[in-house]
Amino acid sequence: MHVAPAHGTAVQDHVALAEIELCGDLIIAASAAGEDRLSPARIDEVLKLAEERFLEEYGEDADG
Repeated sequence: MHVAPAHGTAVQDHVALAEIELCGDLIIAASAAGEDRLSPARIDEVLKLAEERFLEEYGEDADG
């Protein structure tokens, strides 16, 4: 059985990290909403803000 070393081999997948953060943003927005569901307009707003933050951090050519 091969076991990977415990240090220095971590690779960050920026797209996966952004998707995880996006899910968190949607969960936070849903928990803060006064209604039972987020409206399509609110979901679009959360997605747009997350996209802008991702592009600012990683640039337009970031693909993982």
